Amino acid sequence: MKGEQKFCATSLESFIDSSISELGKQIQLLSNELSKETKNPLFTITRGMQNMGDNELVLVCHKKKYPGAVFSCHSINRTTLYKVPLVGKDGTKANALAVCHKDTSAWNPKHMAFQILKIKPGTDPVCHFLFRDTLVWISNK
Repeated sequence: MKGEQKFCATSLESFIDSSISELGKQIQLLSNELSKETKNPLFTITRGMQNMGDNELVLVCHKKKYPGAVFSCHSINRTTLYKVPLVGKDGTKANALAVCHKDTSAWNPKHMAFQILKIKPGTDPVCHFLFRDTLVWISNK
């Protein structure tokens, strides 16, 4: 997408250095949190959702299937990050990360989100939860 920056982090050093290069030195790393392992995938959203800031830039890093820690990272402009408290059917507590993309005008009009939501690029925000092994860097400024 226009304005999107991408990099592949193949070491801890490149993961940190590239993130600092994108966002500056005052950054925070966030991830989904699970109080204990559970075999029950059914969760309910509970009270206490936190807006982690309307960030002009959020750096999202997706874990890749390699023997070592390899992340594919990309910057996303005009994105709001939320920490959403969940409780499982078995009582397991979690904090899940969700993002809302406020500017989808540069997205492919055939993107699945537009088909599911029945909207057009640039009209409404598109929000979704992040996968469990996704990490997010945000600025602390």
